[in-house]
Order: sequence, then C-alpha cells, then structure tokens
Amino acid sequence: MKSILSAPVRLVRFYYDGFTGMSSWGKKVWIIIIIKLIIIFAVLRIFFFPDFLRKNFDNDKDRSDHILNQLTYDPDIYV
Repeated sequence: MKSILSAPVRLVRFYYDGFTGMSSWGKKVWIIIIIKLIIIFAVLRIFFFPDFLRKNFDNDKDRSDHILNQLTYDPDIYV
C-alpha cells in the first residue's frame, strides 16, 4: 500500500522540483502556453462552437432523437 501512495507523491515532487528549478525563460514559455490554452478552450469555444442542441431543442428527448437521426441516416435508402 505504501508504494501505491508514494508513486503519486513522487510524481508531484518530480514536476514541482522541475518547475521550481526552471529558468526564467522556461517560466515565460509556460505562461505563454497556458495563455494560449485558455484562449483556445475558452474564447474560441464560445464564439465558434455554439450550443446547437440546447438552442434548437427544448428537452433531452428531442436532442437525443436528433442525434440518433443524424448518426443513423443513410442517404442511399431515401433516394
């Protein structure tokens, strides 16, 4: 049991020591990476990926029916 609990602790210590011993240049690069991830996942999601199902359907049953129809629609059958 001790080895199971010590593995996550060792992993956290490994990354903590790595980040605290990092140069100022490396810290600036990580700040840029974090800002870019926030922009990608927060800002772009709001503007480019609206909630189509919640906006166009009132309840969960209608949403699930729409998804099922979209996934199982075969245009060759309806020709």
